[in-house]
Amino acid sequence: MSDLIQADQLRLLIERIERLEEEKKAIADDIKDVYSEAKAMGYDTKTIRQVVRLRKMERHVREEAEALLDTYKVALGLA
Repeated sequence: MSDLIQADQLRLLIERIERLEEEKKAIADDIKDVYSEAKAMGYDTKTIRQVVRLRKMERHVREEAEALLDTYKVALGLA
């Protein structure tokens, strides 16, 4: 009997994962559509992606990363 219960439990877990994967794909498609819309409006999507990534960071982490990037740019004569 416990094998049947475990099989049912496993099946339910897998079905939940499958539903979540479907939702994730739908959200990814929505995000892609928004980037396409931004591009159609003349925005640079690569830069928008960078801004989104930066906004996810905590302020001090972002400032440290920017300071390090500036240091590298100066060292390479890019600034």
